[in-house]
Amino acid sequence: MNNSKVGIRKWLSFILAGFVGQIAWAIENNYLNLYVFDCTSQYNFIPIMTACSAAAATLTTLLMGAVSDRIGKRKSLISFGYIIWGVSIILFAFLDPGSTLSFVNGSVMMSGVMIVVMDCVMTFFGSTANDAAFNAFVTDNTNERNRGKVESVLSVFPLISMILVVLVGGFLVEDKSNTHWDIFFYIFGGITIISGIICIFLLPKDIKGPNKEENYFQNVIHGFKPSVIKNNKILYIVLAAFMVFSIGIQCFMPYFMVYVQQALNIKEMDFTITLGVVLLSASIITVVVGAFMDKIGKNRLIFPALGLNILGGIIMFFVREKVGVMIGGTILMSGYLLGTAVLGAKIRDYTPTKETGLFQGVRMIFAVLIPMVTGPYIGLGVSNINAVTYTNEYGIEVTRPNEYIFLFTSIVLLLTFIPVIFMLIEEKKAKLVTQEVKEENNETTI
Repeated sequence: MNNSKVGIRKWLSFILAGFVGQIAWAIENNYLNLYVFDCTSQYNFIPIMTACSAAAATLTTLLMGAVSDRIGKRKSLISFGYIIWGVSIILFAFLDPGSTLSFVNGSVMMSGVMIVVMDCVMTFFGSTANDAAFNAFVTDNTNERNRGKVESVLSVFPLISMILVVLVGGFLVEDKSNTHWDIFFYIFGGITIISGIICIFLLPKDIKGPNKEENYFQNVIHGFKPSVIKNNKILYIVLAAFMVFSIGIQCFMPYFMVYVQQALNIKEMDFTITLGVVLLSASIITVVVGAFMDKIGKNRLIFPALGLNILGGIIMFFVREKVGVMIGGTILMSGYLLGTAVLGAKIRDYTPTKETGLFQGVRMIFAVLIPMVTGPYIGLGVSNINAVTYTNEYGIEVTRPNEYIFLFTSIVLLLTFIPVIFMLIEEKKAKLVTQEVKEENNETTI
């Protein structure tokens, strides 16, 4: 039996749950801020909702990751979680105070409050199904020989899903004179519900049994115990590398589209073509390289991936024309996706197989919470260098992102080499210890 083969059923499971999950997250990340402003005309709900959502996602993954290990029912958490996740998306259609089917009786303030609350509810079910259960499910059903290939495919879904959601959103909600938020939420909520139903029949049976060796609270804090950190030293070094890498990416990522439109004045069809070329090219490059990642070796791709990121950031710092953005953006995004795939696969490699769910919350803190709290503020801060303001579509004067977001992305990404080098050193030490143990066992047998 070839342990590097994943199998068609598992591939379909990874693709369906992985892609639809990223579609739902694309709505949460890209359109709920627009929706709450459309409903209330107030910006003060946006930072509140962002902070509450980030906290809810991290806390949920910590708590429900421990639950998924304790009950050993990842398939059920994914399938029924996606169904309820989809229902929670549809419920947003009833929170517009101007809708005839509104639950909030025309109250703008109540609408804003309910959207924030529902975002946390949606995040709870989404993080339970996707961040906690699905991520653990992928780790359970892959190994060191095939994780690079699987991770490279999963890593392109956020970009592809963003393209899909933006295209649908362009037709339904971005025409201010004729918005159809209800249809928007019905479509994507329905897709998520249907995927959950399909997962009931598609996902293979759980291969990990319940883990009840410790009480639930001990499981929740498991990944923060000094003894656990010491025994899984390389895992935490990889997590640190992923954290620094993600901080660098978050310096530019939240502002990328605004920069291209407002700073470079690439808009409308030119913007769509430019963004499409960048995202699709980067996705294709990642999938092609990822197909050979496990044969080439993950460690051999780490430095080239970081190099592409840094080079792409430097190019984007200087370019001002559409063709230059296509070239620099493709290099930058390819490095981002490849780096995510390599480091994500390494995290799965070093996650203890019997405690996969227990470490998903720890992964969220390093890979999502800290980078999303720090990176965007670095980007916002450096945009004040030679700051230029513009009036957005809501008539609000805001600071325009500038080219320095890409320069600081490259600077922060340079720091990623430090934990990566420590990781390689520790891996070499671990291999030497393993080799010595094998030699001693052979001598004992002889």
